[in-house]
Amino acid sequence: MLRRILAAATGVALSALALAAPAAAAEPAQIQAAPRSITVSGGGEYASYVPQAIQIWNSRVPNIRMSQVSSGGDIRISVTSGGGSRASIGHGSGWIILDRQQINQGYSPLRVVAHEMGHSLGLRDNYNRDCNILMSGGSAGTQCRNPNPSAGEANWVNQSFAGGLRAERSGPVEWAVESWPAPAEVLPAA
Repeated sequence: MLRRILAAATGVALSALALAAPAAAAEPAQIQAAPRSITVSGGGEYASYVPQAIQIWNSRVPNIRMSQVSSGGDIRISVTSGGGSRASIGHGSGWIILDRQQINQGYSPLRVVAHEMGHSLGLRDNYNRDCNILMSGGSAGTQCRNPNPSAGEANWVNQSFAGGLRAERSGPVEWAVESWPAPAEVLPAA
C-alpha cells in the first residue's frame, strides 16, 4: 500500500515537473523600460515653438516622452533680452533661457528652441558650421533653418535615456551659453 502511495505521489510530482518544464525552458520576456516622461513649461513669446520642438525630439528619441505643461515643468523656458541664449546641461531637467536679441538677428526660433532642448537632454555644442548638426547652433548661420537633431545626436540622447530613469544631478549646474554666431576662436577652419 505504501508503495502505491509513493508511486502515485512520484507520478504526480513527475507530471507536475513535465508540465512546468516547457515554461522554464521558454525565453524570458524582454522587459522594456517605459520612456522617460519629461515636462516642458514656459517660452514667453516663443511658446508656440515649444510643442513643435517637443514633437521633433519625441519623433527621434523613443526613450523620452516630452509633453508641455502650463507651469512647473522639468525643463523651464524663459525669455530675456541680451546675455545670450543658454541652457543648463541636464538629463531631462533644467532651465532654458532664450535671448530675443539673438533670435531677432534672424536665427530660426524653432531651431534655437530645439537646440537649447538638446542641452537640457545632455548634448553639448558642436560649432562646426554644419546645418545638419543641430548642436552646431549659430555657427551654421542665420540661413540655417534645420530644427532636427542629426541621427548621431538623436542616438546619443536615446542611449542616455535607455534605462528610462531620472538621473540625479550632483555638483554645480553647468550652463551652455550660446554666442550666435559662435566666436571665431571656437570655430573650426572653413
